[in-house]
Amino acid sequence: MATSSRHRPLSTVEGFLLGGVAACVAVTFSNPAEVAKTRLQLQGELVKGGGHKVYKNVFDVFAKTWRNEGIRGVQRGLPPAYAYQILLNGSRLGFYEPIRRTTNQLFGLTPNEQNPVTSVFAGAASGVVGAILGNPLFLIKARMQAYSPVLPVGTQHYYKSSWDAFRTIYQQERFPGLIRGVDAAMLRTSMGSSVQLPTYNWTKNQLVSRGILPADSIWTYLASSSVSGVCVLIMMQPADTALTRMYNQPTTRLSNGSIIGTLYKNPIDCLWKTITTEGPLALYKGSTAHFLRIAPHTIITLTANDLIIGLYKQLRQGTVA
Repeated sequence: MATSSRHRPLSTVEGFLLGGVAACVAVTFSNPAEVAKTRLQLQGELVKGGGHKVYKNVFDVFAKTWRNEGIRGVQRGLPPAYAYQILLNGSRLGFYEPIRRTTNQLFGLTPNEQNPVTSVFAGAASGVVGAILGNPLFLIKARMQAYSPVLPVGTQHYYKSSWDAFRTIYQQERFPGLIRGVDAAMLRTSMGSSVQLPTYNWTKNQLVSRGILPADSIWTYLASSSVSGVCVLIMMQPADTALTRMYNQPTTRLSNGSIIGTLYKNPIDCLWKTITTEGPLALYKGSTAHFLRIAPHTIITLTANDLIIGLYKQLRQGTVA
């Protein structure tokens, strides 16, 4: 019974909750880099030549934010980031295996087979679920991180707290305001999720099958998640820039009462305007900050997820003292 309990796959609910906990551990460390990334992505928005630079680079953002806003500025947007991570990565890590196993069975494959096509599909699909569920929280987080009372860049949205942000957006724009940018969020997250777990599992399998590292070694987790983090960054950065700008853009109310963004119609329009006005490299604004965020975030999330799942299975089996 103990052996079967330990090797029994996690339920969707168990995977969702454990994945969310792992992601919250990671975001505590990665949120300052997310603040820097957001501000760099908004700097020089739709200005030829980039305009005046408030921040020189990611380290300049860290220094100026710490000096002018303290720890509160460096960790701006952390509460909604926690809630968002539970929904996003809980979905990514919790729904990935059920979707992958089901898709495998639909194509006549064994549930445990690591097929590249079904793995990428499962990663993208689980990411889209998380993006939809977490969109209001990501919207709030992005606007709070962009806000600076001393060195503002982009449109500034001031909220007293996460709840004040949620209430203000709903009062002004109702439900459409809370799902603003969800198309960009789905694009961003599906691109990142399509490679996150597939590359992690592939690297991990290669390290173990070739006898380079043991399956339960923390070095295996770290190496696999490092490769995964780089792949996610390459895939996701342009869509991430579009998402940040769509979330933060100013809005206007039309004569029919609907509220629309004044700068971009959709993520494709945002990408096109950014490229034609600022050049293709503008899509990778904040990429260094994004790497400093996503690499440790992915490493900590996936490593913590494996460790937490292992501990949970031991608790479920009753072998932890």
